Amino acid sequence: MLNRVSSLIAVLLVVPAIAAGTTVVPPRERPNPQAATSSVEPAVPSPRKRPSALESSSDQETSPTRLASRTSTPEASSSVPKSSEPPETSSSSEPPLPPREYQVACPAAMNGEITAKSLPPIHEGQCGIQSPLSVSAITANGRSIPLNTPVITDCGMASAMPAWIAEVDSYLIAHDKTKIELISVSTNYECRNVDHVQVGSLSFHAFADALDVVGFKLADGRTITIAPGFNGTPEQGRDILRFAHDSACTHFMTVLGPDADAFHQDNMHLDLGCHGKMCTSRICQ
Repeated sequence: MLNRVSSLIAVLLVVPAIAAGTTVVPPRERPNPQAATSSVEPAVPSPRKRPSALESSSDQETSPTRLASRTSTPEASSSVPKSSEPPETSSSSEPPLPPREYQVACPAAMNGEITAKSLPPIHEGQCGIQSPLSVSAITANGRSIPLNTPVITDCGMASAMPAWIAEVDSYLIAHDKTKIELISVSTNYECRNVDHVQVGSLSFHAFADALDVVGFKLADGRTITIAPGFNGTPEQGRDILRFAHDSACTHFMTVLGPDADAFHQDNMHLDLGCHGKMCTSRICQ
């Protein structure tokens, strides 16, 4: 019935078109859904059968791809025979680097308060210092005053010297119309006990934390020394040396002169030793 209706509609459309002299293309037939559903669908392939363990192992042995992937694994590389010769190392031909020396800079040297150069660490049994300095001059009142010989000391002693020398120099300028031209020193670093005794405590000289001053050479041509000037006449520099002693007691923790003992009759010992529980006590003799 549906097909007959469709044919009749087509005739009715074609007749007027022929009369008008035009070509009419008949409409396409609507697909039959039953025919579409009745077409045979392609078969879906079923999954492959899982190979057995024996077949899998034989396949891995014969497959070049799997063999190549296996040789790239750590297990396969470890099975490759190693050469009997030891591997070459670049470090074996290079000498070992020396151990690093940990030292500190001294602000007094950096600021120009002293003329000094750093020395390698000193380790001599129980004696020594990690960051020693070789001091050759002291800056005071705007000029550099040389020492008669360079001394080995630590940063603490080197830093305390400029202010003390400046006070002694200012005294000379005010009272004697002269100034310090040279600082005479003797013992500085020395690995020994206190007062050179065979058995006893180590001296602060053993840690480069002490210095013995002998005297001063002045710009007016005089040379004043602890012996005999300290207990001598004003012409021998008694007043200057005693002022230097008293001034040192405000800059150092230990000051020993001729009035202290027989070991300091010709020198004035200066150090920064710790005295008292809080390290604030001073010895001034």
